[in-house]
Amino acid sequence: MKNLKKFIAVVLTAFMLLPSAHIEAAQHDNLTDLGLTAQSAILMEASTGDILYEQNSDEMLPPASVTKVMTLLLIYEAVEDGKIKWDDKVTVSAHAASMGGSQVYLEEGETQTVADMTKCIAIASANDAAVAMAEYIGGSEEGFVELMNSRAKELGMENTTFVNACGLDTDGHLTTARDIAIMSRELIYNFPEITEYTTTWQDTITHTIRKGESEFGLTNTNKLIRWYDGATGLKTGSTGNAKYCLSATADKNGMQLIAVIMAAPDPKTRFSEAIKLLDYGYANYTVVSGAKAGGSAGEIPVSRGEQETVQLEVASDVNALIQKGGEEPTLTIDITNVLCAPIEKGVKAGEAVYTLNGEVLARADVVTAEAVERAGLSTVVERLLKGWCR
Repeated sequence: MKNLKKFIAVVLTAFMLLPSAHIEAAQHDNLTDLGLTAQSAILMEASTGDILYEQNSDEMLPPASVTKVMTLLLIYEAVEDGKIKWDDKVTVSAHAASMGGSQVYLEEGETQTVADMTKCIAIASANDAAVAMAEYIGGSEEGFVELMNSRAKELGMENTTFVNACGLDTDGHLTTARDIAIMSRELIYNFPEITEYTTTWQDTITHTIRKGESEFGLTNTNKLIRWYDGATGLKTGSTGNAKYCLSATADKNGMQLIAVIMAAPDPKTRFSEAIKLLDYGYANYTVVSGAKAGGSAGEIPVSRGEQETVQLEVASDVNALIQKGGEEPTLTIDITNVLCAPIEKGVKAGEAVYTLNGEVLARADVVTAEAVERAGLSTVVERLLKGWCR
């Protein structure tokens, strides 16, 4: 019974976290060959999850520090769940302090707040901060890695296995461009405040150790936030095995895109090919909205209610991705339920369905926008008299 309840909770949570009322992410054909030299790449539209371009997107490859997208996601979720707080003090272990690669040179025994650790991870790609946070949340890096892999499964990241929290080269630490796009989407949609860090070019932290205090500068590893209009993040990565990787996010023209590059031959190519993907997406596609969450969906009669009708609203955004210049979808409101008072607010009465050429692109529940009490005796008598006098 306990496992069943946990399963149901996971399923309900997954549905609640969906950023739009999209039916299923669509795979659009590549409209042209972008001539990418990266080993693997993908372009996803964030609100729908649609794939606009892909190249070997399911090939399992080492992700380097792009791994930290999952680390950051779990940090933000732990704060949201009340497991940790942004002002908590995190003590650096010898293991965390020993991390090589990109780091902010935390010392064993040093403390930093969760907020500053997160800033170091998001801006400077700090391996030592990532491992310190992994130990703080998971009890150990190994325990945190179990959480990472469990969350990956929940998100449908079918070709991902994490072995560490920071992305240093380790046998078996593999993912795909598609899976990186999935976890990137989860992070930016549920925690858009991450962009406060991922769009910051330079910042500082203060090291406080036995020898005293010293300021340490942080510089963003993602040059796209200075090079590309609308860039919002998200995470770079590079190691000897992984070569040069990037999950690049951008938000402009009413559309959020996620461009993932894996195993590019050099850092310049990593960024230039991410720009190619983003430009391709913005040039060829647009997101159209049939309805916004909370938007009016008319009204319907209510049987035996204090009021004779109830207002309806759309429960969640109804968005669809289409090619520019193409025919736009049609929104239809289908009422399926006959409502009898008493009625609570939020009761499903039907669906808002977004279609194009007979294909359902998106749908959302249509629900009652208000509660309706059952009619009292005086209301019933008044209605009977009105009917009799006609």
